[in-house]
Amino acid sequence: MAKWTPKHEAPEPLEGPVVATITGGTILWFVLFLAQLPFYGWFDDHGHLWWLWTCLAGAGLGLIGIWYVRGRDAAIARDRAAAAASASGTAGPAAQ
Repeated sequence: MAKWTPKHEAPEPLEGPVVATITGGTILWFVLFLAQLPFYGWFDDHGHLWWLWTCLAGAGLGLIGIWYVRGRDAAIARDRAAAAASASGTAGPAAQ
């Protein structure tokens, strides 16, 4: 097992426009669903109806992802604000 143990520390995760990325992906899945909807009969006749439902599931899961990453970004912002407040010596309006 020691053969598979990493010998260096993992790099820091890359941060970027996470909300925009998830929103764009969600929109893409929903557009693909809408684009395939007129061909419902063809998909059903050829046994490919799962393509349609996969796109709808991707859009639905994307909505959950948007909710999650917006909450994550808000939590990161709150943590940064709290760290900045404690570093400057102010405890905020609740301490007055």
